[in-house]
Amino acid sequence: MEFNLKKDLCFFDVEATGLHVIRDRIIQIAIKKFFADGRPVATYDQLINPGIPISQEAMDITGITPADLRNKPTFIQVAKDIFDFIGNADLAGYNSNRFDIPILMEEFARAGYDFSLDGRRSIDVQRIFYRMEPRSLKAAHRFYCGEEMGNSHNALDDVEATVAVLRGQLARYEGVDLVDDEEYMEAPVKNDVIALHEFTNDPKMLDVTQRLKYDHQGEVIFNFGRYLGRSVKEVLRDDRDYYHWILKKEFSVQVKSIVKKIYETIDVGE
Repeated sequence: MEFNLKKDLCFFDVEATGLHVIRDRIIQIAIKKFFADGRPVATYDQLINPGIPISQEAMDITGITPADLRNKPTFIQVAKDIFDFIGNADLAGYNSNRFDIPILMEEFARAGYDFSLDGRRSIDVQRIFYRMEPRSLKAAHRFYCGEEMGNSHNALDDVEATVAVLRGQLARYEGVDLVDDEEYMEAPVKNDVIALHEFTNDPKMLDVTQRLKYDHQGEVIFNFGRYLGRSVKEVLRDDRDYYHWILKKEFSVQVKSIVKKIYETIDVGE
């Protein structure tokens, strides 16, 4: 099944030194770009020297060691290539909303590139799978594609599997309603990037790390810490030190950018 695209779509996956999207660094990135105009699919696959130690757990999972990366470029050296390859394409991945997208945004920010999600839709294939058939990527590939996948911790293999899984999901859930104890949705899985974006993303959340969200009145509130549930604008107006604390701590560039914009709207005379 071919994807119904009005805009280019990049499936991507990263392997990293660990699981912390701010402290850890990318050691491999693989991308498959599907073009809305029907051009042949383009592939980008690159090992990256992270400049910091790789956790033993990451080495055990990926099989990538410091020796494999010793002569590879740093992210800063390949940032322009990756930035240009993705362009203004929409994004797709497996667990990409919680890990791959935020860690990529952090790497771009350190390299001096503003990789914005504004106007860019994202499809998290894991969210479709977990909401429709809770399983892992390996099980998803077996379930939707009827075969075993390759090395599940090689980025390019994971990208290939994710592409195949989404195709399988589109075929399997065509016309299928989501019905459970909490919600009903009429045929939510469609061959349409906008519909898949809306199905795999929580509209209440402002950032991919889910630190900020909208309340039922549309007010931006904190989703963590001592000001959990409190209006961001009111907190920053009453506690200016908290604003500076956020900027200094390990919050994502997306969170800091949103907080800065809200802070700039506060009247100093308030």
